[in-house]
Amino acid sequence: MAAPKHRFILCFDFDGTLVHPESDPVYHPGFGQMIKVLRGQGAAWVINTGRSLSQTLQGLAQYGIFSEPDFIIAQECDIYKPGFFSRWTDYGSWNRLARRAQERFVKDHQPSFQAIKQMVETQTQASFISGGEGEMGIVGTTDAELDGICAYIDSHARQFPDIGYHRNGIYLRFSHSGYSKGTALSELARLLGLDASACFAAGDNFNDLSMLDPRHARMIACPVNALKPVKQVVQTYGGFIATRPASEGMMEARKHFCGGDPAPTA
Repeated sequence: MAAPKHRFILCFDFDGTLVHPESDPVYHPGFGQMIKVLRGQGAAWVINTGRSLSQTLQGLAQYGIFSEPDFIIAQECDIYKPGFFSRWTDYGSWNRLARRAQERFVKDHQPSFQAIKQMVETQTQASFISGGEGEMGIVGTTDAELDGICAYIDSHARQFPDIGYHRNGIYLRFSHSGYSKGTALSELARLLGLDASACFAAGDNFNDLSMLDPRHARMIACPVNALKPVKQVVQTYGGFIATRPASEGMMEARKHFCGGDPAPTA
């Protein structure tokens, strides 16, 4: 029997949202059972993470999550779908466009990046990191320190709106603002013939904020272990803050939005 057409999207961050090393269990097997039921009703299960594709697949194996998601959004942007023999491939032209935009982004904003680098190196204890293929980031020493650095970056972004970044704790990676967890989720929805009203998104950290937004998902949630600023955003948008951590909290969230019926109400 052919699988039902995707009618809605269940989009989850990985670390801290599906798995949480400080929880017992780290990953609740009931989550997988829930996803199995919802897939049968037309759900597309999506992992949307800052991990690379290979790191995501390693994480699934590490935590005993043997059912592969329908789609993976890796490094907060790149959309992949399973190919033949479980080989993951680009879905649509989005990844290619994102890489080109990132290359232009790095070249176009060198003066801003130099100013940010100078500020970091002369006014903070943080480290400005440059990698291959134009990748740049910052590693702070405390959350408060990186808060101040982000405020300085935001002052440049007011003049150049495509200056963006992905932040997770004290780690930050620069990125074109048009390519984020949120915009990637909306692009995936478009490719599936859906919109934000059919999207559920959940996350726990700063880099999840872009998808915890009604422009990209009308049903949003976070686990109890989410950062306070994330909880505040979810509350502001009328989302659901779970009372339990990670995967257990996500099971709570689906019950909240589904009621007695595991199909979404949107």
